[in-house]
Amino acid sequence: MDHLNWYWIWWSMTVPLVAGLSAAWPLWLKEQPIFGNLVGTGITFGWGIAMILREHIELDRIVQRCFADGYVCFPTPSAFTRFAVYAFIALIETAIVFSVSLSVENRVRRRGYAPEWR
Repeated sequence: MDHLNWYWIWWSMTVPLVAGLSAAWPLWLKEQPIFGNLVGTGITFGWGIAMILREHIELDRIVQRCFADGYVCFPTPSAFTRFAVYAFIALIETAIVFSVSLSVENRVRRRGYAPEWR
């Protein structure tokens, strides 16, 4: 209640980025960068929303337990801060997906040319 859950933050920083890039990579190589970006972004933002909902449920349980015990408690850091952590992680991961997409798209576009014309 008085700290961030670093276990879930660590998972949010690793799993959706790897899953998003893995799912988008085949689409990028098939010259479908928009669909690849949609899939990668959907995975990263979907995970971010799932983590925000998980955090909301956890905070709600803690607050309800406090009410049942007969006192009022406020989580620290606040719910907004906890949700913002997951939202910013998802946003940064989406930027990484788009950046990788640009480099892959550039490589795919350039492979159609002879090496001396690159």
